[in-house]
Amino acid sequence: MLIIQKYGGTSVGSVERIKAVAQRVKQTVQNNNTVVVVVSAMGKTTDDLLSLSKAVSTNPSRREMDMLLSTGEQVSIALLSMALQELGQPAISLTGAQVRIITDAEHGRARILEIQPKRIQHYLNQGTVVVVAGFQGMSSGDNFEITTLGRGGSDISAVALGAALKANLCEIYTDVPGIFTTDPRIVPEAQLIPEITCDEMLELASLGAKVLHPRAVEIARNYGVPLVVRSSWNNAPGTRIISPIAKPRSLKGLEINKAVYGVELETNQVKVARWQGRDRLGVAAGLFGEIARENLDVNLIIQSIQEDNGKDIALTVVNRGFDRVAWPMVNQGETLAAAVSESKLKELITSALYGATFQGSEEVEVMVEQNMATVAITGTGMIGRPGVAAKMFSTLAEAGVNIEMISTSELKITCVINAEVCDRAVAVLCQAFEIDRSVVLGPDSIQEFSTGSSPSPVCGAVVDLNQACITIRHVRDQPGMAAKVFGRLAQENISVDMIIQSQRCHRLNGIPTCDIAFTVAQADAEAASMALKALALSIACGEILVDTEIAKVSLVGGGMVAQPEVVAQFFEALAQQQITIEMMATSDTKISCVVAQEEGIKALNAVHKGSIPVVKNYPQTVKGLATPAKPSYAG
Repeated sequence: MLIIQKYGGTSVGSVERIKAVAQRVKQTVQNNNTVVVVVSAMGKTTDDLLSLSKAVSTNPSRREMDMLLSTGEQVSIALLSMALQELGQPAISLTGAQVRIITDAEHGRARILEIQPKRIQHYLNQGTVVVVAGFQGMSSGDNFEITTLGRGGSDISAVALGAALKANLCEIYTDVPGIFTTDPRIVPEAQLIPEITCDEMLELASLGAKVLHPRAVEIARNYGVPLVVRSSWNNAPGTRIISPIAKPRSLKGLEINKAVYGVELETNQVKVARWQGRDRLGVAAGLFGEIARENLDVNLIIQSIQEDNGKDIALTVVNRGFDRVAWPMVNQGETLAAAVSESKLKELITSALYGATFQGSEEVEVMVEQNMATVAITGTGMIGRPGVAAKMFSTLAEAGVNIEMISTSELKITCVINAEVCDRAVAVLCQAFEIDRSVVLGPDSIQEFSTGSSPSPVCGAVVDLNQACITIRHVRDQPGMAAKVFGRLAQENISVDMIIQSQRCHRLNGIPTCDIAFTVAQADAEAASMALKALALSIACGEILVDTEIAKVSLVGGGMVAQPEVVAQFFEALAQQQITIEMMATSDTKISCVVAQEEGIKALNAVHKGSIPVVKNYPQTVKGLATPAKPSYAG
């Protein structure tokens, strides 16, 4: 077997640890395996180098920073190679440039274009262990610039080498036993996960899980690289990350290849929106508890807050009666039938709202729109590539398609539109993203994974305390507004999640307007606000509000679609702890909500306890850790 082994900074943080890693590598070779080792810089070396740069320059150039930071890995690869040679195991250390990891020229966050493995293969054929510097590469062209891949880049290097060399296994060694259902430092009941799909891991990683970089998971998913996350302190089996069965694809443009693989359409949708003047605790829990009891399959859910502090909830209900068919062989007249009667939906939702929360008189409006569809682009790493969403929105705008709801995830961006324009929407998206065909998906479709297993309904919970919410008031409710907003943010390379359009329109000077809110990393909040203020005059919107005192709590699971009881449990757990939900949004693989920052940890504990089942047939604690370690986790 050809095995890629990656060791992080803590795993090679001292001479003793480097010697222990050398012993493990030698044992792997003695078990009749061929081994490539990817190593990070020792311990806090990268942080120390960053401190040195700040001591000599207030604004160091990205190029010189790459030259500086790339030296950290050179120390660790040389020492590990020496340790292996001392054990009698032939080994050679190579930098990213020597390995021919070719990247673009984006210093500090380069993406891998290709890996030319000829030199590595030469040494492997001689029985030599190749020790590669992670985190770094060399730009294409004639300049041969040293580049770095950004934080977590050694994960990316290891999985990319696994793809290029067609490795049988890529082992990510860290200081903990594997991936946990959440952060055990916050939630003592956190459990070790024996197996997780790439899709689930990608969502967890993008939401803030520390164990793997999202770009590494993207590569594993795209090229079918088998992954295991294990502890470098013992021989526990760790967590297996299961890739879907990979389709043949070129290794050229390895990290910048086609972002969108398909366009999906589902016409059997009914949109339901409700708004009320005053928010109450438990509204979402009561509503979705009733929906679960009625066994309605809810596809997308959003909640937004209005200027008057009233809150909208909008959702789409799926009709399960339609079969999957290939586009364009859809008879629209047959597929636009009502999933549930309008009167029944209104009765159910109003009853749920009043039954759970009614105290005195208040006005609640429920609106049902039958003739709706969802159109989606599918791929990998969608949130990490902000230009993809912007291109989708602008493509629909140019075709005169108005977007009523938006759902985002790393795997899919979905828009709710009027079904009358769905064929036009599919056609222009296929053309824009160079897709030959699209599929009308039924709600029961499940992706095929290499083991034949299906994803679990829920696998992990995450809290991100470093988020900000940006709200744009009074955006004109017409095609092209979302395209302009998120196109401007894409120009600044700002990734966006939880895009929420309010469902209640306000008329200003006779023009219908709505609010648009979304979340960004706190580090990007100021840049996003400045970019939008520069745009505000041209789109004639209202004020732009930035709230950094929030937490984003998410539940992830590849099997959540078509399981409304999971959504109900999520909201019930928050309601029981008296936690107010400011915003919410869902996709096929996650539920996210925004709460007050001071309630973020409390919310994580509540959601984990209320929504995640006990992981069976796996040890809940792993003995034998040589030293206490910070765990890698889903939260």
